[in-house]
Amino acid sequence: MAALFSQDWMLEFGTAWNAEPELGQALARISFTSNIGYGFIGEDAPRGFIKVENGMVTEAGEYGGQELNWDLRASEADWNKWLDKGLGMVALGMAYTRRKLRFEVGDYGAMIKNPAMAGPFIKSFAVMGQIARD
Repeated sequence: MAALFSQDWMLEFGTAWNAEPELGQALARISFTSNIGYGFIGEDAPRGFIKVENGMVTEAGEYGGQELNWDLRASEADWNKWLDKGLGMVALGMAYTRRKLRFEVGDYGAMIKNPAMAGPFIKSFAVMGQIARD
């Protein structure tokens, strides 16, 4: 097991992302390319990072100062809750509205209004939940 958003955890997440058709293949259809950071509210920088090119993760690991298109932050307790129980559209909306899930970088409104992005975004939480963590 690895700590949430650690180098090893992010590598496993990237592999699982690419293996999930509702993520990699779905995002490839819209040529989705982004640098995404994941971390905790109150910290200066995200902890984990993935580079997605045409829907597939091509780089994953600890965040090292890369320019981000998306930077997702929540408390460790909230991340663990969502990874254990999943996160649906209603819960996502509530988490965003209550500022439990913060987009330090990225446009939540544009993402959530685009079904080609919203579905895979929700699926990413289920895939994260498959990765063992300390």
